[in-house]
Amino acid sequence: MSEKYFYHSLLFSVESIVFGLLAILLLQYYRGLGRQYVKYWMLSLFALSIHQLSLAIDALLVEVSITAIEKVILSCFIQFSLYFHLVALLFGLYCATKNKNISKQVIYYAFVFCGLLSVTATLLYGFELNEVYNRFYLRESLPAFMMGCGLLMAVFFLYNSSVDHFSARIFMGYCLFMGLRYILFSFLSIVLITEYWFKELTEILIFMDMGAFTLLAFLMLIWMQGAERSIAITAINKAQYLGKHDPLTGALNREQVMEKLPIIIEEAEHKRQTLAVFLLDMKRFKFVNDTYGLKVGDLILGEIASRLDGSIFLPQVIGRLSGDSFVFVIDAADKKQQAAAIEHLHGLIRRPYHIKQHKVLLQCSIGYCLYPEDGVLAEDLLQKANLALAQAESQNVATVKYKTGMQSHGRRLLAMEKEIRDGFDKNEFVLYFQPQLNLLTNRLEGFEALVRWQHPERGLLQPASFLPDIESLNLFSELDSYVLEKACQAIARWQQQYRRKVTVAVNITAVEFQDPLLIENIQTLLYKYEIPPRCLELEITENIVMTEIDTAMNTIVVLQNMGIKVSIDDFGTGYSSLAYLRKLPIDKIKIDRSFIEEVASNDSDLTIVKSMVELSHGLGKRVLAEGVETEEQLRLLRNIGCDAVQGYFISKPLPEEALKKYLTRK
Repeated sequence: MSEKYFYHSLLFSVESIVFGLLAILLLQYYRGLGRQYVKYWMLSLFALSIHQLSLAIDALLVEVSITAIEKVILSCFIQFSLYFHLVALLFGLYCATKNKNISKQVIYYAFVFCGLLSVTATLLYGFELNEVYNRFYLRESLPAFMMGCGLLMAVFFLYNSSVDHFSARIFMGYCLFMGLRYILFSFLSIVLITEYWFKELTEILIFMDMGAFTLLAFLMLIWMQGAERSIAITAINKAQYLGKHDPLTGALNREQVMEKLPIIIEEAEHKRQTLAVFLLDMKRFKFVNDTYGLKVGDLILGEIASRLDGSIFLPQVIGRLSGDSFVFVIDAADKKQQAAAIEHLHGLIRRPYHIKQHKVLLQCSIGYCLYPEDGVLAEDLLQKANLALAQAESQNVATVKYKTGMQSHGRRLLAMEKEIRDGFDKNEFVLYFQPQLNLLTNRLEGFEALVRWQHPERGLLQPASFLPDIESLNLFSELDSYVLEKACQAIARWQQQYRRKVTVAVNITAVEFQDPLLIENIQTLLYKYEIPPRCLELEITENIVMTEIDTAMNTIVVLQNMGIKVSIDDFGTGYSSLAYLRKLPIDKIKIDRSFIEEVASNDSDLTIVKSMVELSHGLGKRVLAEGVETEEQLRLLRNIGCDAVQGYFISKPLPEEALKKYLTRK
């Protein structure tokens, strides 16, 4: 063996070791960060290490016949490792630029293609001693052509990619140079193979390729450094964006609203503009989250922010202050423009939301104020808009503009909230019970539980003096839960003291009736106090049923299956639709006292009440009349077939200690 081939073998071996060590380095890097492109480049360097090792062995076997089996196998390894090096390199570039994974099926097909191509090129003319040129074309020219095409394809791909760090441009230059080198060699090998100087050229290319492969390995490392730097910059930019924007909706967060609003105010002052600061709060959004799930609720919030951002009024500030509350600031020159903006905002929110095959309908409450009419400071304007929003929600009005004096009302509500919550904690709210008389048996049918406030300073307060504040403070859910538990406690005491299982009717507001946890809470109370379900009756207004007919139907059916009675309270004052009542499995209809007041003196009221009784009986529902205060009213109701009555003529609401005469009477 000549000295030249020995040195070739030594150089190839050194490069094989270097590429193997670099492949191990990339393997450790991949295990640490899990970048997919690093995995493919690690495989590419490993294949290149195998390729150089095969060339080193081939240089040592220079004196072995070209058709010997070991030379044929070695030639197959040389080609396969080169092809696999190219494919893995291209896969890595794809993952690095597109940030996508490649399916295992594609990798499998690429591996099989490399194997079939190398085996086919090696076996053709592999054992025919005289086919020197054909073997050269298949084993040298074809691999060079494939390498050139692959690298030039990488150039085109990198040129059209979105990667903009410096290492990508260096990589593109390398692929262009080496791609042209392989393509040129492939064509020259076909045309000039017999030329003496071409053999010298191949010797030069051996050393050039060694340097080029080494440069490729370091380009990979440079790319990785550039990619990680780019990722770090992106992460920093994202963190800065999230620091200024709500991560869920992309709107400004509260802190950024407080920073940007003074700037807008200053610009408006210079231009002598009027700003309108709107606060929007979604009605019953908790019900949406509970019914459709938090993910759907989050998508709806994102859609709301998008709609506000695309408003034709070109808002200067859009922010999500908390939960389902948004701020919307525009230049509003006059009242006509303000009115148009209000109508526009309600229209944006009312438009149906189609999320994951769900059609969700929403409404919002709006409170707003004006700059400079209502204030000149950002914090002051937001506070006044919030006061207007609170009044809109408490009065169930769509839109309220701030007016002077709302601050004092807000401070009074704040103090009242503390008193009410203290009242719950100290059991200051007590139940009074109004008896209900069965007209068919002349016996006690049950009681309606009515809440009173035994205030430590103002004495016994009627509902009219505290229920409006509870509504304004959105504390109806807490009140309903409190009354339900007190009623269950009373039923349990009566069972133990009087051995009586008396039905108690409890009024449930819309907020509590639409709560998905209502059923679970009632089951807990029944189990806790060991009372039969038939002793508890829930009274709901017809407005609750008509606005959420499907939800109400499902809840009522579950309650009925549990054995709990459900009745419609204040019937006739709301939608008054017996067609809906036909679908609902309710037990009882309670005719509102407004129809009973003049039933003995007004023929129209008598006709209406009589029709209600007849139609309700036709639907299989029992009827109870409220507000019976005279004997004549009682007589007329008995004559038209009313099932039960309650009112001051029977008994006024009584404290629990005054019920002994009803509970001991058989």
